[in-house]
Amino acid sequence: MKHLDLTLPTPEENLAADEALLDARETGSMDGDVLRFWESPTPFVVVGYSNHLAREANLDACRDAGVPVLRRCTGGGTVVQGPGCLNYTLILRIPATGPLATLAGTNHFIMQRHADALRPLLGDNVRATGTTDLALGDRKFSGNAQRRKRKFLLFHGTFLIGFDLALVARLLHFPSRQPDYRQSRSHLDFVTNIPLTRDAVKGALRDAWRADEPLREISTDIPAARYSTDEWNLKFP
Repeated sequence: MKHLDLTLPTPEENLAADEALLDARETGSMDGDVLRFWESPTPFVVVGYSNHLAREANLDACRDAGVPVLRRCTGGGTVVQGPGCLNYTLILRIPATGPLATLAGTNHFIMQRHADALRPLLGDNVRATGTTDLALGDRKFSGNAQRRKRKFLLFHGTFLIGFDLALVARLLHFPSRQPDYRQSRSHLDFVTNIPLTRDAVKGALRDAWRADEPLREISTDIPAARYSTDEWNLKFP
């Protein structure tokens, strides 16, 4: 597998780059599965593809803080991104059989692999829980989502490492859907940062996926414009 450590200047470009990597594999214009890392230098809110913005995000607070609210191409819930929120992206082939052949199987397989990769660093309290969460005890530190095409899938997520958790409470409403283990806890009682460096998390994931080969070229034609439009972001207001 190839690895790519690439953060683009804007949230829109970074979201678009994930989709562009998936499209490149699906069309055959790029060879090899990919593990990408990126971290936005500025805060933004991103909702899952089918989320309603006003239901999930405090739009007045976001506007007052100058924080954009964007929509991604994958499912899942709404999160706040920014410095201290390390993102990873996996582009994987969909096989005819095995755990990656189904959506639920993919969720379980990748969450377990990441939990196993982080236990030597964080201890036995690391667990895969909910649908696509990683938790330290009962506190969530990683949320994840996927999109599937005919031949390849995009699976991406976050790791909270020194993130300003107060932003989550300030910019998001209580979610419209919650995993059972949340038990109606507030944002600040539910999420946590993990005491690891970025390099430690990146190294653990590269080892877990045997992502040993750098991806040296990526198309500069990343279709970020759609992620800036009301037609896309307000698809489900």
